[in-house]
Amino acid sequence: QVHLVESGGGLVQPGGSLTLSCAASGLTFSMYAMAWFRRAPGKEREFVSVISSSITRYSDSVKGRFTISRDNAKNTVSLRMNSLKPEDTAIYYCAARWGDVSTSGLEFAYWGQGTQVTVHS
Repeated sequence: QVHLVESGGGLVQPGGSLTLSCAASGLTFSMYAMAWFRRAPGKEREFVSVISSSITRYSDSVKGRFTISRDNAKNTVSLRMNSLKPEDTAIYYCAARWGDVSTSGLEFAYWGQGTQVTVHS
């Protein structure tokens, strides 16, 4: 059974940084594209970033501020978030998809429970 467990969320001031981590189990991690999505209060879920073995993608809203990385030896994917803004406040979800990258949440079969990120002064 596949499990994705996020960690690292919290409260941070505007301009601050956080690193989210997602630990995966029950899958051949290197074969999966791993992504981060987020859902802000009152808004639809949106794509943040995705990584495969050779490709990374970012949404325009986080490009240049967030960095996604993965460690296939540890079955983890991380999201380093710099220059955080109040509009980054959301629940952040880790997701897994067998094969190549996608920016559509509909194409990801496995999801974590999410971790809350709040950017507020």
